[in-house]
Amino acid sequence: MHAQVDEPTTAVAFGPEADVLLRFAVALLLGFLLGLERERTKDPDLSFAGVRTFALIALTGAVSAWAGEALGVTWIAPAAFGAIALLVLASYVVTAMKGQVGITTEVTAVIAFLLGVVCQLGELSIAGAVAVAVALVLVLKEWLHALAKKLEPSDISATLQFAIVTVIVLPLVPDRSYGPPPFDVLNPYRIWLMVALISAIDFVSWILVKMVGREHGIGLTGLLGGLVSSTATTLSFTKRSRAEPAQSPGFALGIVLAWGVMLARIAIVIGVMSIAMLREVGPTLGAMGVVNLLAIAWLWRRRLGDGRAEVGATSNPFQLKTAIRFGLLFGVVTFAARVAEVWLGERGLYLAGILAGLTDVDAITLSMGQLVGRTPEILDAAARAVVLAIVANTLTKGGIASTVGSPELRRIVLPVAIVLGAVGAGVAFLL
Repeated sequence: MHAQVDEPTTAVAFGPEADVLLRFAVALLLGFLLGLERERTKDPDLSFAGVRTFALIALTGAVSAWAGEALGVTWIAPAAFGAIALLVLASYVVTAMKGQVGITTEVTAVIAFLLGVVCQLGELSIAGAVAVAVALVLVLKEWLHALAKKLEPSDISATLQFAIVTVIVLPLVPDRSYGPPPFDVLNPYRIWLMVALISAIDFVSWILVKMVGREHGIGLTGLLGGLVSSTATTLSFTKRSRAEPAQSPGFALGIVLAWGVMLARIAIVIGVMSIAMLREVGPTLGAMGVVNLLAIAWLWRRRLGDGRAEVGATSNPFQLKTAIRFGLLFGVVTFAARVAEVWLGERGLYLAGILAGLTDVDAITLSMGQLVGRTPEILDAAARAVVLAIVANTLTKGGIASTVGSPELRRIVLPVAIVLGAVGAGVAFLL
């Protein structure tokens, strides 16, 4: 009986202490992480803090927060923060007098202290994520400065407009479905969320193109073009093959690379929308990806292409007109898919997928994800509809290359498009 009393007492005595020590250790490590980056770039004659100082500042935040909580004195952490802030301010005054006016290191020191406090509150994952984000911003200094120089005022304006509409207006948009049952699938809030998702993916691609530049070798242009628009890339290379028929194998490589990137992009969109749908579509996308890689390897060995090309369709995807246009398209496709499903069943979804895929894959992919969320029993049919959209889109681009491009481009690209379409449709309906 006596042993039964001692056992829980031992657990209570050592458990909290170990937890506090873990929080101190994490704070110390996060401060060390920030200090390591600052140590790498600091001027020994001007900067006031390095690895040790940042680690100690973060630990100070954790210890002051713990002491205030343990003693029941709420002013200890604020007082410690004030002391650190005064030291940081004094350091800035001294360095500014010597000609260094940047405050990045000083601001990072304040963040290090606050990260220590967050660690003591037990939010270790949040503190870790913030520390990594801050370190990444510090490391990408040159990259961010170069990006800022390449951005135009209209780009910044478009991005801010979209951010305002999304952050401020979105919460005010009604989160309810409109339309008579069973066609009540138009939800303004969810439609705009899907617009934000696609715009964010496009924005990452747009930033990458801005950083790397528009003109490159044909292979890299195909990769970047696939991120932005595989259809635009196909059309661009197809037109050039007429003027430069000797470069047709290189242009074919760029086109097939763009198609492969499109498959990866679709997989990401589906994964964000529905893991269950990704499991259904994954084998088909994988099979098409293998065929695409084999075609790329064949074309790579045949001829890489010595010419250069420019990535097209690089307008800011956060422009309101672009976003609204996609939102309207997404709404129309969603409603049409629902009507087709109600009236024609699975065949209606397949028809909707084929028709939508002739122009755009993103809208039908998101629409099927939405429908699966409402009616999970149509998962198989919705997944096949997405595959049919991909197949239709691939064959459409193959048709563009065949009718507009050079004879050599047609001989290369059309068989690849046909094989990709056959593999996609075959795997989707056999599995």
